[in-house]
Amino acid sequence: MENDLNQNTILMSAFVELSNVSKSYLSPDGGEGVEVFSEVDLQLSEGESAAIVGPSGSGKSTLLNVVGALDKPSGGKVTVGEFEVTGLSPEEAASFRNQTVGFIFQAHHLLPQCTVLENVMVPALAGHGNLTGDSLRKRAEELLEEVGLSHRLHHRPAEISGGEKQRAAVARALVNEPKLLLADEPTGSLDKANADRLTELLVKLNETRGLALLAVTHSSAVASRMGASYRLDAGKLVRE
Repeated sequence: MENDLNQNTILMSAFVELSNVSKSYLSPDGGEGVEVFSEVDLQLSEGESAAIVGPSGSGKSTLLNVVGALDKPSGGKVTVGEFEVTGLSPEEAASFRNQTVGFIFQAHHLLPQCTVLENVMVPALAGHGNLTGDSLRKRAEELLEEVGLSHRLHHRPAEISGGEKQRAAVARALVNEPKLLLADEPTGSLDKANADRLTELLVKLNETRGLALLAVTHSSAVASRMGASYRLDAGKLVRE
């Protein structure tokens, strides 16, 4: 009985929960489909961090996209907070991504025509949040100060370094105060010094803001800084 109660407590406290999740793609020529992963189970609470490692092509980014409602699983259930992600309509999924999830990609995807400050403000202008005008600008400025870019507010992406671009992308991911941060190879395009600095920043944000942090990475250094590490290989997710 005690073990059952402990297990129920763990499940109730999970902010992100994947249950028996699978993903496969149909063959374009009508042949046998391609299975990416299956029977994936994962729990992550607010304030916890986890890394997903594995060989290239193992489906790590696809799994992250499924959690963030950028892709739909073929089977199973994904829950993030109060949202059953697998059942969201396109409009609900867009709102969920904008308000609940912060995305950080290997390619920063900053808008080249906008300043760093304007780039950070962009997600709040999508129509799903409440921040506008001076309040939005102040929040963006505070976030850029937090990531060490207060001196780059009016620079454009072409005028700053690769490490600075990724830190700007982190600030942008935080502007709508998400509860979940999804990072897909966030240090993949950085040298060691900038990779270490970005990893330290992500760990600090996870600890101080109580964010749930899920990172896909090839870097053992990044994975070692997360609270838990999982390997996705041959279609199965296993805790290391």
